[in-house]
Amino acid sequence: MKKNRKLKIALIGNPNTGKTSLFNKLTGLHKKIGNYPGITVHRVSGHFTLDDGTEIELIDLPGTYSLHPTSKDEELVLKELLRNREGIDGILMVADVNNLKRNLILLHEIQDLGFPVMLAINMCDEMKKKGIKIDVDKLRELLQIPVILVSAKKSKADGQHQGKGRIHQMKEMIADMFKAPSRKYFETYGLTGTSIDFIKPDYPDVPIYKLWLLYTEQDKFGKEIKEQYPKIYELPFDRSTLKRLLQKEVIKRYRDINRILKDTYRIDKTEATGLTERIDRILLHKVWGILIFLFIMFLVFQAIFTWASIPMDWIDQFFSQTNAYLKTHLPNNQLTDLLTDGILSGIAGVLIFVPQITLLFLFIALLEEMGYMSRIVFLMDRLMQPFGLSGKSVVPLLSGTACAVPAIMSARTIENDKERLISMLVTPFITCSARLPVYTIIIALVIPSKDVAGFINLQGLVLLALYLLGFAAALMSAFVLSKMIKSKYKRYFILEMPEYKAPIAKNVLITVWDHVKAFVFGAGKIIVAFSIILWFLATHGPAGFDNPSFDKPFQLSSSEQAAYKLEHSYLGKMGKTIEPVIKPLGYDWKIGIALLTSFAAREVFVSTLSTIYSVGNTDDEQLLRERMANEKSQITGTYTFTLAVGISLLLFYAFAMQCFSTLATLRNETKTWKWPVIVFFYMTGLAYLSAFVAYQLMS
Repeated sequence: MKKNRKLKIALIGNPNTGKTSLFNKLTGLHKKIGNYPGITVHRVSGHFTLDDGTEIELIDLPGTYSLHPTSKDEELVLKELLRNREGIDGILMVADVNNLKRNLILLHEIQDLGFPVMLAINMCDEMKKKGIKIDVDKLRELLQIPVILVSAKKSKADGQHQGKGRIHQMKEMIADMFKAPSRKYFETYGLTGTSIDFIKPDYPDVPIYKLWLLYTEQDKFGKEIKEQYPKIYELPFDRSTLKRLLQKEVIKRYRDINRILKDTYRIDKTEATGLTERIDRILLHKVWGILIFLFIMFLVFQAIFTWASIPMDWIDQFFSQTNAYLKTHLPNNQLTDLLTDGILSGIAGVLIFVPQITLLFLFIALLEEMGYMSRIVFLMDRLMQPFGLSGKSVVPLLSGTACAVPAIMSARTIENDKERLISMLVTPFITCSARLPVYTIIIALVIPSKDVAGFINLQGLVLLALYLLGFAAALMSAFVLSKMIKSKYKRYFILEMPEYKAPIAKNVLITVWDHVKAFVFGAGKIIVAFSIILWFLATHGPAGFDNPSFDKPFQLSSSEQAAYKLEHSYLGKMGKTIEPVIKPLGYDWKIGIALLTSFAAREVFVSTLSTIYSVGNTDDEQLLRERMANEKSQITGTYTFTLAVGISLLLFYAFAMQCFSTLATLRNETKTWKWPVIVFFYMTGLAYLSAFVAYQLMS
């Protein structure tokens, strides 16, 4: 091993092996986070120093089961290792003591690539509970690599350097991986045939297993790799023969692994003391398991609604008071208006989501750390799969009842790129809390408050129907998208059930911080930009906008003047321009302005109508309902808000993408405007069509 220089070591392992915990123990706070180019998968790296002064950069690669990828995350790991673009010097492989046989498949493949490797078998503190015994010295001898038993949760280690103290033992053993090449297996399998063997002389320094992966997974690579290894892509490619050979590779690897584990790994169930199996009999029950899960999610969302409301009110109050103070002490000009109503309002529109995002990811991280998230996936996958979704899709869908912004971000936990994308695209259909003010005032206006069957309130029944309609639209849209979006990965449902364990506070806090920071600095800048644009359109207008020419303008109240200015602003002009388009839905230009302003947030629909109808206090919902109920159309002379118009509006807001914060988050998560634009037009078109049909049938 070369001393006094910086070495790069990749941290690799199956999902749910405690890789993140071990990474945090080794690197502490010395890490940086970014995204791999073109995708939303996080790229995390950190560093630490060995006793001899060698600085180690540790690169945490996504969890993967094999170097034959079945998802975007696994493809990324394959490309990083085969391109070796990062100049990786060695591999630190993390395995779960409870699933060692499966984990060693990946270790075998990495050894065949010729990397120096060290194996860290994690969760050794659970060995006694599971009745597991491992002969570490024998395992190290057979694998011909350094092997250590660790507990990232408790910072314990066991192995060659006992008595050195916690995670420090592991750092000492890292130097051992570079002393001798590790064992190779693939060369003895005889699978490559004469074709790969024929071109091997053209690449004398390339391990034959690397050539095999480049050949078998050639549809995963672009022009760069194909130009570097042109001989490989001149070979005949028969997929059926290849599939048979890949199956043989797995069989031969398991044969070798069974031989290694025969004398080194033993499970004696009679000595097991754990409660996991007994707990799972309840939590994984096909009926009770789902009911318990729904109850847990109910508690989570109740907590998000109640706990988040307090800091959200603080944030709202702080910015309201700050705006009022600045307007009082700064000159009354457009620059002040831009600062207060444009920039600060935009920043407030970003930070107002932080409490909900923080709480949601706090609960998700806790469930993940405790081992319950894998149970959720197992329970829900069978229900979600017919719609093209994953078991993990239930988290963003249910989270959408609070807010689509953190819900879309929570889809990052879904490994399969197609299922992750579909989950994000359909989540905006779920009725979020921002829709409730719109639903409340429209339902109270057009739906009578009476009981059905003697005990069911009709207004509450309509509200429930809107929630169910949102879920139905999400599932049906997911089904359609699953048929339209193509994926080069075949879906395999591979899931390991980790042991239940107490969450590590540091891991939970780091996860929450990473997601909150990603939203604030990613989607936040787009939200602020849209807020400034909307402010400009609502506060500026054509020539004469600042000097109204109507009779006795100064006799009007401030609320009436605000209504006049909004009507004659660029936004008001846009509302009148789209009136012919929205007229078939039963809407006039006033509703049109409210539709446009509600792109800032759906609940702005109510405050905009308060301004238009000159309701001085925008919180006076009773007065607003009275003004809306008495409003008559200037064209027909009939009441504007009839039952037909009310149902049309409810359906429109049930389906329409009326929130640019959601669009900004979609853009940030997909790294392209393509999908947000598609979702916007799809949802708006569906909203228009349903509102049109409802109004025409009921009017």
